[in-house]
Amino acid sequence: MFVCPRCGKRYPAQEPHWRCTCGSYLNWERPARFDRDSIVLSDYSIWRYRHVLPLAPGVEPVSLGEGWTPLVPVDWHGCKIFFKLDYLCPSGSFKDRGTAVLVSQLKAWGIEKVVEDSSGNAGASLATYAARAGIDCTIYVPATASRGKLVQIALAGARLVRVPGSREDTTRAVLKAAETTFYASHNFSPLFVEGVKTLALELAEQLGWEAPERIIIPVGNGSLALGLAAGFRLLKDAGLVNRMPRLIAVQSAACAPLAAAFAAGRDEPVAVAKEQTIAEGIASMSPPRGRDVLSAVRASGGSFIAVAEEEIITALAELAACGLYVEPTSAAAAAALTKLAAEGDIRPGERVVAVLTGSGLKATDKLLELFADKLPL
Repeated sequence: MFVCPRCGKRYPAQEPHWRCTCGSYLNWERPARFDRDSIVLSDYSIWRYRHVLPLAPGVEPVSLGEGWTPLVPVDWHGCKIFFKLDYLCPSGSFKDRGTAVLVSQLKAWGIEKVVEDSSGNAGASLATYAARAGIDCTIYVPATASRGKLVQIALAGARLVRVPGSREDTTRAVLKAAETTFYASHNFSPLFVEGVKTLALELAEQLGWEAPERIIIPVGNGSLALGLAAGFRLLKDAGLVNRMPRLIAVQSAACAPLAAAFAAGRDEPVAVAKEQTIAEGIASMSPPRGRDVLSAVRASGGSFIAVAEEEIITALAELAACGLYVEPTSAAAAAALTKLAAEGDIRPGERVVAVLTGSGLKATDKLLELFADKLPL
């Protein structure tokens, strides 16, 4: 069942819904219990955990082998940590975890045409999986989105609608289109977050069924934080891990409504002055699930960190020097790690994971602008 957290209205999961009639997003009720013996050991994708994913038995997943990405140990500013390379998912971002589950259900529902809005990665992911499923797709993007992402969307066969103005203007444009076409929103859909929770299951399995003490993640609309919280909750309830990891949510200082709310002790995102940021993937002023994201981070014992543009740029170059070529949004997590290391906040022996969410190949045009004077091109 889908359940509205605002008014409590319930909807059968066999019918297509993306939000409640009251305007709120929906959540999926989780009747599943994680069972280690039910893992499909021969399947090295998110579908090895199918028994806890919201897809009816007999429904064939729409898959490109997403998930089961490398977990790489790195010495970062004197601290031994792990980077989770989720930018190696098929479309080049962690979004494929949620998109694969969402599109699988869209196909099962018989949905033939969808719209979505995105700063780039979610749109590229949906265009990729919609092509795989044979679903007609239109993606609304900010006019300033990275050209690499726009090329990826267009080559997958999706129609591109470039919207002048802010990320919020893009959302307003797609909501108009959603009056007549199904809105396959990664921000509203309860199915998307359920797919992202596989990241937690993978991490625990790769670490020998232990939870890290901390997980550092870039956060805009917050599906990564919500997915990790849901996944580790499943593992803890099943007795497979003995604690919930602390979620360290990273925002760009140029657009940090959740970090500001956390610092002020607020339960909802606060209005902040939005400035231009190279971390376009987390430049969201009004995250629909913002209240839930704040709650998840607090419940984990974690916190928010805001990083400046210069810190992100430095982290980008340092990651590339380690062989990790990522987009600026991903580098925000590494910039936060640098801050924590400089403050002596990472204890010796503490198991820390930072998630690298998007490939630098999708943002080469932006990276060229940032580093043009340092590259022999």
